[in-house]
Amino acid sequence: MAARMGDSTDQGWFEVRRFPHAVTMIREPHHREDVKSYLIEGSRDVAVLDTGTGAADFAGLVASLSSRRPRVLQTHADWDHIGASFRFDEVLVHPSEAEKLRAGYAADRFAAEFTRASVDPARLPGDFDPSSGIPGCAPTGSLEHGDRIDLGGRVLEVFHTPGHSPGGVSFLDREARAIFVGDLLYLGRMLLFFPGGDPVAFRDSLRLAAEIVDEVDLIYPAHDSVPLTPDDVRAIRDAYETVWAGRAPDRHGTLYGYRAAIHEFERFSFNMPPGD
Repeated sequence: MAARMGDSTDQGWFEVRRFPHAVTMIREPHHREDVKSYLIEGSRDVAVLDTGTGAADFAGLVASLSSRRPRVLQTHADWDHIGASFRFDEVLVHPSEAEKLRAGYAADRFAAEFTRASVDPARLPGDFDPSSGIPGCAPTGSLEHGDRIDLGGRVLEVFHTPGHSPGGVSFLDREARAIFVGDLLYLGRMLLFFPGGDPVAFRDSLRLAAEIVDEVDLIYPAHDSVPLTPDDVRAIRDAYETVWAGRAPDRHGTLYGYRAAIHEFERFSFNMPPGD
């Protein structure tokens, strides 16, 4: 089934794009992370999957896009996914990343994410001050494998999908035949070398995702091309199995200050701890 992409609108720092089944993507195209957050509308609540980098008024944008009660569901707690979480009343995260969410992101590290190497300063909102950091956010609840998030006439099923991070979760919307996978997989550089990354868990999560996509048409990741197809997910799973079977890295390099063994494929790569 081909998705109708709908129209995208320029919201300054953000780009907003509507997808079928009342799914709205909020993209931050002017930062190198090019992170995507999502709104999923129920009849009572709107799920807010991640809150971006914090570089602009994400909460205000959400309020302008939906009149329903916002419920933030964190796919994980990396800095570029929690930037505005402290501005919402309800924020859920997997327990293994609750402390990371509470800690926020230190001012010096946050400022380092907005140098000319990462963003054109002219694109940043005039009132944005990266030296403030990201305030910590106390989660109001947890996301566990098997949970069901009722938005009113629409339910999201929670799957624990670690690998990129220990608390990575994905959300399945059976009625819309869609799954939202955060940083688990995408057509780009999949990163497994950060602290908490786990190449073994990643394999299990890819296998689970490849099973789930038999029931969906669209896959919404947090980075790179959107949406993906079930065949994309299977291709990523199959490629990783070759790595697991002993395929040697194409090269070694340094990414985000970490050494990595890099396995290159045509449309994506696996960036793993050296020696794995």
